[in-house]
Amino acid sequence: MKHLVLVLLMAAAPSIAWAQSKIGHINSEAIMQALPEAVDAQKSLDALVAQWETELQKRQSEWKKRFDEYDKKKLILTDQARADAERELRDLDQGIIEFRDKKFGQNGELFQKQEEIMKPIQNKLFQVLEDIAKEDEYDYVFDQSGDILLLYANEANDLTQQVLSRMQTFGK
Repeated sequence: MKHLVLVLLMAAAPSIAWAQSKIGHINSEAIMQALPEAVDAQKSLDALVAQWETELQKRQSEWKKRFDEYDKKKLILTDQARADAERELRDLDQGIIEFRDKKFGQNGELFQKQEEIMKPIQNKLFQVLEDIAKEDEYDYVFDQSGDILLLYANEANDLTQQVLSRMQTFGK
């Protein structure tokens, strides 16, 4: 049985060698960090996040201030006044949660802004990469900065600089 497997492998070896694939890789994170348009887009997103975080901090500080006031007075408040104050604190807390979800939640404004601002740049990157892969007859191109783990990469196949150069002149 071992001899049969060995004979089959030897017979298939020429066809396996013929079917070798050309593989390349890029570092899309490095490309995005080197492109002025991507850097500017990221800066605008960061500014927006900073603005929202400031607003969130302001709301949290207001809640803390009102809670501290309530905590000092709760023993002398009437039942109705205590219930009103607690309801106000719950409403403020709920407002904080809703603001956080609206801005930073799974489908929040940050996600939508990232899509709106970064999507055109990513589409451009994919188009340039596809053009290069077709021109140079690559079968596969992996992204080292993504979720795909690349254990070994021959630097001769790194297309990062080529894609970056083309990205900088794309559409000009």
